[in-house]
Amino acid sequence: MSNRTLTEATRSAVLDTAHLGDIHGAMGTIRHHDVGARNGWGARLRTLAAILGPGLIVMIGDNDAGAFSTYAQAGQNYGTALMWTLLLLIPVLYVNQEMVLRLGAVTGVGHARLILQRFGRFWGAFSAIDLFILNGLTIVTEFIGINLALGYLGVPRVWGILVAAGIVIAAASTGSFRRFERFSLALCFFSLLLVPVFLMVHPPADQIAHGLFVPHFPAGSKLSDVMLLVIAIVGTTVAPWQLFFQQSYIIDKRITPRFIPYEKADLVIGIAIVVIGAVAMMAFTAAAFQGTAGFGNFTDAGAVATGLEAHAGRAAGVMFALALLDASIIGAAAVSLSTAYALGDVFAVNHSLHRKPTEAWGFYVVYAGLIAVAAVLVLLGSDALLGLLTNAVQTLAGVLLPSATVFLLLLCNDKAVLGPWVNGRWLNLFTGAVIWVLVMLSIILTAATVFPAISGETILAVLGGGTALGVVGFAGLTLVRRRPALADGIASVPRATWRMPPLSELPAPRLTFGTRLWMAVLRGYLVAAVLLVAYKVVQVAIGG
Repeated sequence: MSNRTLTEATRSAVLDTAHLGDIHGAMGTIRHHDVGARNGWGARLRTLAAILGPGLIVMIGDNDAGAFSTYAQAGQNYGTALMWTLLLLIPVLYVNQEMVLRLGAVTGVGHARLILQRFGRFWGAFSAIDLFILNGLTIVTEFIGINLALGYLGVPRVWGILVAAGIVIAAASTGSFRRFERFSLALCFFSLLLVPVFLMVHPPADQIAHGLFVPHFPAGSKLSDVMLLVIAIVGTTVAPWQLFFQQSYIIDKRITPRFIPYEKADLVIGIAIVVIGAVAMMAFTAAAFQGTAGFGNFTDAGAVATGLEAHAGRAAGVMFALALLDASIIGAAAVSLSTAYALGDVFAVNHSLHRKPTEAWGFYVVYAGLIAVAAVLVLLGSDALLGLLTNAVQTLAGVLLPSATVFLLLLCNDKAVLGPWVNGRWLNLFTGAVIWVLVMLSIILTAATVFPAISGETILAVLGGGTALGVVGFAGLTLVRRRPALADGIASVPRATWRMPPLSELPAPRLTFGTRLWMAVLRGYLVAAVLLVAYKVVQVAIGG
């Protein structure tokens, strides 16, 4: 590290000096002190190529084993009837991930550390612990996906899982950020295997258009089951680990505020690919099972590959299984990395892919340990136990997502943290409405887990009434509250060069009485909901 960069580190909030320096992206390099204008499309495209990565990886990593299962279930059980939910999630995906990419580029500090610093030890510990547990279970589901794909392809189960685990661990352990990103972008490219499967199955275009642009529920289906699947689609598409991963990955890639527009473009490309993949899965699964005994009787992604083979030939089944294997590997790597980054933030230890394992052993032990434990659990676990873990992941993700989004919104309105990059009024309005909807979905999912007989009418009443109340209340508060001006020292600095000062220099956060009240309510709900879900999981496990 140069003397100039070292001097900058003493005035920066970064927790690991490896997070400062040149950008070594998979497809290009940008020098740390390169502040030249990007004039012309050639220069802009070269810059975008160097920046490309965080948005693509976090989005395509979200189309993981759990997503394959959820989207395939929607298509196999209900045709294209639920496809419209994907379009509604596009602005939610963009707004959430745009806020974390802004936080990462401006602050240089990970999500978990900011929560700890600005909201206290309880929330800092809660965010780290729940992320660790939820991510650990999520990685197990990734290896379940690997197991299903290998089973269909006829690869020996034990050796296949061990090799997959070794590849995921080795990819991040070379001490080269660029090598890991190239590995990840190669996996992103292979996710496009879903496109030829779509072309082979050739689902009717009119059904896809109707499913996408005409919101409706499948006729003759049990409303409560449909609503729970809709909630599962939301949970698998907007997952808590994404927030922690992209913020930390942007920091590790050394992206600064002046490159935020390019990172937004990266995010848009990632969202486009993930939505195309989800639409393709719903569409070709619906077409492959329509009119067969399997329609309405989803079991797992392995059976989907078999159904595709029966409908469109062996090649279609093989490519779907390879896409599932690819998605599970990139999901396992991204989720493990988000956990290792978060714990590195909380304990302020070295946590960078630029460092060799000997220089950041705690970071790599967490990363590799999660992968190893998940692989062993899948090798030793019964099908019933693994199915139970999969359900627990979906439920816990739905329960914990609102809290993660609440803290994201609060941080993006903290002027000490983001300075001139804080949210605008209308972004707050939209994000507040989204949070309230997520809270309602979380409550419904928790209630349905504990009380399986809940009716569809009850679900709609809770969702509709609660959402309307929350949107009206938040809109009123946002519109009447005056937006305080930025401090002179902040307002005078150009946005492109403003970065958060060291954490020790930040003033204490100013939380209103209303904010503290809602945080207390949220704390109580989360504790109660997690305990109820844990009780239900244990009850099912012992056959109660």
